[in-house]
Amino acid sequence: MFARWQPPGACGRYSRKHLEIVAAARPALAVAAGFAAGAIPFSNLMARRAAGVDLRDVGTGTVSGSGLQKVAGAGPLAVVGIFELAKGALGPALAGRSHPVAAALAGAAAVSGHNWSPWLGGAGGRGISPAIGSLLVNGPAGSAVLLAGLAGGKLAGETALGSVVAYALLVPLTARVHGRHGAFAAAAVLVPIVAKRLMGNARPAEASACVYLNRLFFDRDTVRKTAAAAPRGRAN
Repeated sequence: MFARWQPPGACGRYSRKHLEIVAAARPALAVAAGFAAGAIPFSNLMARRAAGVDLRDVGTGTVSGSGLQKVAGAGPLAVVGIFELAKGALGPALAGRSHPVAAALAGAAAVSGHNWSPWLGGAGGRGISPAIGSLLVNGPAGSAVLLAGLAGGKLAGETALGSVVAYALLVPLTARVHGRHGAFAAAAVLVPIVAKRLMGNARPAEASACVYLNRLFFDRDTVRKTAAAAPRGRAN
C-alpha cells in the first residue's frame, strides 16, 4: 500500500552512480555520435530537394558541396555548408577538452561517416567540410589551413591541388599552434581524407602508380580534366 521508504540521499547516490557511468562512456559516445552525424548526407538531401538530383548519378559521383552547387546553386550550398561544418564539430564538442584523444577520434569518425555514408551505400564526399568543423573544436589553426588551401586552389583553377598543399601543411602547422593534441586531431581527420582521395568513387580501370598519383594530387584518374559528365549510372 505504501511506497517503500528510502533513506535520505539514496536518490542522490543513485544519480551520481549513473552520472559516473555516463562520464565513463562519454568518449565512446562522442566517437559514435561523430560517425552518426557525419554519415548524414546533407548535400545529397538538398540536391534531391532543390533539383531532384542524386549526386551519385552526376559527374564524378562525389557527394560534395561542389557537386551541390553545380546542380542547385550557391544558396542551397550556403545552407548545407553550415550543417556540414556542424556535423564535424558535434563529436569533438561532446568529447570535450578533457578527452582530447576521443575528440580527435570523434572528428575522424565524422569524416569517415561523411566519406563512406551507410545511407548512400558507402558513397560520400571527400571529407573536407566535416574536417574543418572538427578542427574548429580541436585545433582552429587546422581549419584555417584547410580553408586557405581550398581558396588558393579555387583561385588557381585547381581546387584539388590546392587542397593537397593544405594536407601537406596541416599537421605541422596545427602542431605549431596547438601542440601535440592539435597535431593528433589534424592527423586523425587527414587519414580518412587521403584514403577516400586514393580510393575515389570506383576502382580505376587500370590500377597503376600514375592513376593513384593523379587521384592524390588532382582528385581524378587523369592529369587533364574531362568534360563535365551528364547524369550517369552510379560508380558505387
